[in-house]
Amino acid sequence: MNDDRSYSSLLVPPSTQDWMQGVLSAKVVLVMYGDYQCSRSADVYRMIQGIKQELSASFGEDYLCFIFRHFPQTQIHPHAQRAAEVAEAAAAQGQFWSMHDTLFVYQQKLENGYLVEYANDLGLDIPQFLKDLSKQVYVDRIHEDIESGIYSGVTTAPVLFINTIRYAARWRMTELMTAIVAASH
Repeated sequence: MNDDRSYSSLLVPPSTQDWMQGVLSAKVVLVMYGDYQCSRSADVYRMIQGIKQELSASFGEDYLCFIFRHFPQTQIHPHAQRAAEVAEAAAAQGQFWSMHDTLFVYQQKLENGYLVEYANDLGLDIPQFLKDLSKQVYVDRIHEDIESGIYSGVTTAPVLFINTIRYAARWRMTELMTAIVAASH
């Protein structure tokens, strides 16, 4: 039996539970499984931000919805899980995307001291932030993302799904943009 098919589509559909930029009713919904300590994830995220800007300018804000799901690769990235928890702790204070961007920009500096510094820079309530982290409040939320990825055949980050179909072409801006535009027709 050919099992490839099971790995080519996103089996856990995008929902309002996801972290998103844009609306679920967008023509194209782009789901990324990423790892904050992975330089490739950071590169792909930056590329998507560029594409998103370009497409919004050409086709309007509701053309592309970007969703980020956590996929920390703890076996190779010792700080990835903690960074994901930090993004979630920031989210509890309404700062998910700010922290998300910060973590990707400073991915060489994800030790605990730096993480608190980033939270401080974003004006978060530090005692609350630290309490959330020490109680591991967000571990389950991150685990759900990981499970949803594994269920859809994700074994490593980054992985993209364009309208639930796994993106398999090259990680280049032109190729990715072409695939996104093609998916909207």
